[in-house]
Amino acid sequence: MTTECVFCAIVAGHAPAVIVRHWPDTIAIRPLAPVVAGHVLVIPHAHVADVGTDPAVSAAAMARAAELAAELDACNVITSRGTAATQTVWHLHLHVVPRAAGDGLPLPWTPLSRHSHEHPTRGPRIAVEPFSAPRRGDGGVMAAGHGYGDSGAARAQRAMSAARA
Repeated sequence: MTTECVFCAIVAGHAPAVIVRHWPDTIAIRPLAPVVAGHVLVIPHAHVADVGTDPAVSAAAMARAAELAAELDACNVITSRGTAATQTVWHLHLHVVPRAAGDGLPLPWTPLSRHSHEHPTRGPRIAVEPFSAPRRGDGGVMAAGHGYGDSGAARAQRAMSAARA
C-alpha cells in the first residue's frame, strides 16, 4: 500500500467508495463516473502498478472480474498499462462494463456500421488485419472512465457523443 494511491486508501478503508463485492484479495467498487449502469472496478488489495507488473496479482484480479462477468449477459473487461494506453491511476484495476445491443458505447475496434468500410480518421478498413503485438510503450486498449484519474470519464463521454453524431 502506498499513501498517495487512492485505490490503496479505498482498500484500507481510508477513502470512501461504494464496495459492491469483497474478496480476501480484491474488491469491486462502483466508479465515481460509470460509463453505463453496472460498471464496476475490480481492484486488488496489493498495490501493483499495472497488469504487467505482477502476473500472479493480475491473474487473481482477472479471476474476480471473470466472476462478475459471468453474472452478465454481455460485458467488456478492460485494463490499461501505461499512459499511452490511457492508464490514469497507477494501481492495477479492471473495468467490468455491462453492454447491451445499441448502447452506443464505442471501442476502437467497434464497427461503425454493418456496411461501413471506412473509419473517419484511420481511412479504409480491411476485412482481416494481421496481428502484431505492439512494442512495450506503444498504445493499447481504450479504458472506460472511472473518475479516479485525470479525465477518463470525459474521454468516454466525448467518444460516446462523437459516435452519436
